[in-house]
Amino acid sequence: MKRIQAACICQTLHFLLKENAEHAYAVELVKKEVAQYKKGLEQNRTQYKIVEQSPHPDGSIILKIIKQYNSSPVGNYLN
Repeated sequence: MKRIQAACICQTLHFLLKENAEHAYAVELVKKEVAQYKKGLEQNRTQYKIVEQSPHPDGSIILKIIKQYNSSPVGNYLN
């Protein structure tokens, strides 16, 4: 029999600008979307660590994150 002792998932998320919106407004929406994503992780009690958050010149944001996989223990992944 096997059991998962620790599990995390590493993701790179690209939050893109809305194409049909004015640039300044689209940048604002991206920032709100990133904040909402982080808030959702907190509300779901998902353990996570942001490795990198980098804005691009066009206003989009790339977020590199390590987060808890399902409800598995995270072990040393987030240290």
